[in-house]
Amino acid sequence: MANNRLSRILRAAFGKEQSYNKFNDAFFWGLGGGYTNYDTDGQSYLDNGYNVNPVVYSVINQQSTKTASIPYAIHKIEDKEAKGKLNLLRNATKSDLTPQQQIKKAILENKAYSNEDLEMPLETPNPMQTWSEFHSLYKTFLKLTGNVYIYLLCPEDGINKGTPIAVYLLPSHLTQIVLKSDVGLLGVESPIQSYMLIEGNQYIEFEANKVIHIKYPNPNYDQDGSHLYGQSPLKSALRNLQSSNKGLDLNIKTLQSGGAFGLIHGKSIPLQEGQAKEIKERLVEMNNNSEDLAKIAGVSAEVGFTRLSLTSAELQPFEYLKFDTKQICNVLGWSDKLLNSDEGSKYDNVSQFRKQVVTDNIQPDLMLLQDALNTSFLPLFKGYENSELIYDVSELPEMQEDTKQMVDWAVLLLDRGILNRNEVREIVTFARVDDDSMNIYTVSNDVLTLDEAIESSFSIDEPNKDKE
Repeated sequence: MANNRLSRILRAAFGKEQSYNKFNDAFFWGLGGGYTNYDTDGQSYLDNGYNVNPVVYSVINQQSTKTASIPYAIHKIEDKEAKGKLNLLRNATKSDLTPQQQIKKAILENKAYSNEDLEMPLETPNPMQTWSEFHSLYKTFLKLTGNVYIYLLCPEDGINKGTPIAVYLLPSHLTQIVLKSDVGLLGVESPIQSYMLIEGNQYIEFEANKVIHIKYPNPNYDQDGSHLYGQSPLKSALRNLQSSNKGLDLNIKTLQSGGAFGLIHGKSIPLQEGQAKEIKERLVEMNNNSEDLAKIAGVSAEVGFTRLSLTSAELQPFEYLKFDTKQICNVLGWSDKLLNSDEGSKYDNVSQFRKQVVTDNIQPDLMLLQDALNTSFLPLFKGYENSELIYDVSELPEMQEDTKQMVDWAVLLLDRGILNRNEVREIVTFARVDDDSMNIYTVSNDVLTLDEAIESSFSIDEPNKDKE
């Protein structure tokens, strides 16, 4: 119904029906045209995943909470050449950095940015959210649907025309892309006419230039624009998601039934219909009565029980649930060892897993947001045209081992006369000291300057020559 109404709106607006909702169909047929009975749209990932599946909820909740805890700052760009080199280093090493790369990155950052940090131009993204909530929901939508739509609310006229006064995260599972009627998908012009929020019979259209679309790569290309949407990580795990939900349902049914399903029947003499009905009614009464003696009943005929289903021990549902849990964690880029798993989880390797998910999951997704905000958000504010927002994961507890290695390397380079003391202070995020002696390159022996260390007049042989 919603699709038909949207078709009428688009026909009235543009003269012919637009391709706006082919993405869900492409997902469905990509899975084999009914191979799974879960609809492969964003709503399904929310309804059948995040809202009811404890594994999906736990993983994404951990990811969103960690994302919201990452510190960030807005720096003024001072040296564009150093900034360019820094971008090359970041793009080449989007995850973990070696101590040498960390030192190089710290030195380039000190050259690229001024000491002046700017505040976020908006104190809160909108009246209903904090920036912490914004970052948390950003991660949730990205992992569930593979898409994030950020709407920039800007005045249409006046002195603040075009400057955002609020930003909103549109619900990714309800947002559709409306294509232009006369633009090809392979041209130099964007084929996107607008974004449309569809909720029941309500349709809200947003201009394309007022929406920042962040998405995961999607190889499902077609002429209807399916590739313009990001691919949800949960798409490939739909069968595991369904299996996990079925396993939980089966476990509940087994507990409710008190055991395996089966038939009560007469052994030597078949039970008559009335006898069978009476036995069933008596069993229901016994089950509903909490009195001890209520569990005892008599029967006039010898009866037997034939089991029709497998027991929980035979089905091993928890083994299947463990398998599904691991697969769901894999596609979401998380470690199942962080879900209170007792198997193979020790302090040392859990600490390593915490670091790994930060560098391989949290940081790359934040870099997508960082690039988008630096390109399409900050430049819209006066005074922020030559600035950059940076998310810094190095301050997290999980990353302190890397920080220690970087400091050890920096001290070693200081002792070798490669770095001076102010450069080392900058690497460890301490303020520079306004003292010329802190900019002198020295070596470890007696804190000599590099020039003093190589001059022959400071050789140990000099005192003997004086005596001669």
